[in-house]
Amino acid sequence: MLLSYRTFFTGLFIVLFFQAQAQDKPAYRLFDANGKKVKYEKMIGQLEKADILLFGELHDNPIAHWLQLEVTTDLSGKRHLMLGAEMIEADNQNELNDYLIDSISSKELDSLARLWKNYKTDYKPLVDFAKENKLSFIATNVPRRYAKLVYKGRIEGLDTLEGGFEALDTLSDEEKSWIAPLPIDFDPEIKTYKDILEMMGEHGTPEIVKAQALKDATMSHFILTNYKTGDLFIHYNGAFHSDEYEGILWHMKRINGTLNYMTISTVSQENIDSLEKENLGKADFIICVDSDMTTTY
Repeated sequence: MLLSYRTFFTGLFIVLFFQAQAQDKPAYRLFDANGKKVKYEKMIGQLEKADILLFGELHDNPIAHWLQLEVTTDLSGKRHLMLGAEMIEADNQNELNDYLIDSISSKELDSLARLWKNYKTDYKPLVDFAKENKLSFIATNVPRRYAKLVYKGRIEGLDTLEGGFEALDTLSDEEKSWIAPLPIDFDPEIKTYKDILEMMGEHGTPEIVKAQALKDATMSHFILTNYKTGDLFIHYNGAFHSDEYEGILWHMKRINGTLNYMTISTVSQENIDSLEKENLGKADFIICVDSDMTTTY
């Protein structure tokens, strides 16, 4: 009788266990570059060894934004951090610095700097983390008007200026201080740049790829210029700027190949139990989010 009860409850436990597993609906899973599932704690253990971490996000993905703050908070207990982001442009560094030292309010920063529409929900928590912990936060992106200049050129009355990197030669010395040093290093054969042209079809031009390269080069420049030996610099950027170990990372490695760089990417899939082939190798760690996830905008 005892054996039958034991068998019954063992069987019941197995049934309930698998029912619970079937009902479990995780919002995301973590994978390494090879598609092997990774626990969060193990990822943190690897990331804390980095000199520079590029955290690639999908801009409207709440899981990526939540994990950015979680990863930053957890790594702050292990290393001294510097933070930086694509989402704030280099010519707004002074306004950002004023906010970090309480010289201006959050409302004043919003009016003085060109902040993204999802800044308050998605990036302000990271800036406030830096403020509360007295950390540097670097505005790394090129002012968008210069990327537009490379992409489209400029027409002022009868004065027409063609696009391309050559257009940057017309900038003043102060304006040039907000971009990567000229000439911009560029390789049109980089996979992610070729993907842009393929994705845009007949609308893709060499100039739009060069505008992307200007952003990558400028972010690389300001990360490395501000990096301090012994710190861990966490940079938040669109995944496309660091996927495949290209973009920003391609530029940084050409300037300084001795640092320990690590990357995170964010992808979206209908089934998050295994990483789809096209998402393998995108980064050292890959956040795979359910495609049904609500977006932030």
